[in-house]
Amino acid sequence: MRRTVGRRVVYNDDNNPIAIKVVNLHKDFRLPTEKAWGLKQAFFNRLKGVKGFKTQKVLNGLDFEIEKGEFVGIVGRNGSGKSTLLKVLSGIYVPQKGAIEINGNLVPFIELGVGFNPDLTGRENIYMNGALLGFSNAEMDKMYPKIVKFAELEDFMDQKLKNYSSGMQVRLAFSIAIRAKGDILILDEVLAVGDAEFQQKCNDYFRSLHGNQTVILVTHNMENVEEFCDRAILLEKGKVTMDGDPKKVAEAYKKLWD
Repeated sequence: MRRTVGRRVVYNDDNNPIAIKVVNLHKDFRLPTEKAWGLKQAFFNRLKGVKGFKTQKVLNGLDFEIEKGEFVGIVGRNGSGKSTLLKVLSGIYVPQKGAIEINGNLVPFIELGVGFNPDLTGRENIYMNGALLGFSNAEMDKMYPKIVKFAELEDFMDQKLKNYSSGMQVRLAFSIAIRAKGDILILDEVLAVGDAEFQQKCNDYFRSLHGNQTVILVTHNMENVEEFCDRAILLEKGKVTMDGDPKKVAEAYKKLWD
């Protein structure tokens, strides 16, 4: 079954080795340059040919494929288009041009904790987030002990979330997120969560994904790229400037700062 939304096609084909295919992808944003105070000013601006905005090209003709089971790093300086690419792949943004094919169920870990309610308890937030991810109460009942154990928050589940530290909230969000078993995982800097001990636990989890799931990781940490990734893609000004061996891409990334 193929599902098409805008320029994004999602389907399941076990015989196709390609998990993600991106063709000539373009994404622009309109940035305001002048404020029109009221309809009268807007009318005169239009007569004068003043647009009131400028176009910022963020993705500028991206082409790449990712095979099933690959762990791919997306790297680049701030403003290179990394996070925008993830949001386009996740269906949050709609591109102006190009095509995206997603072969399998995609789960984005772009902003941990989105959808949390600070006035609900940790327990209530787990079940609410589980519902948002498409799990039934019965399924959440089975997952609940593992989520709490992984987050190491057994003594805090009946406290309201607003009483949690930021680190505790991140641990809970991450523990919920990894229960959403998808064919394709999209990660945006989520390896840097919690204290050193919890980060080690997260690292062990990501090592277990190799060959079992397709993973896309956006990060500025080249050590993570070299340790976890089978392949890396370097973006600059919305274009792919390098695609290949993680160590070579990491070296090229570091040279951007020289």
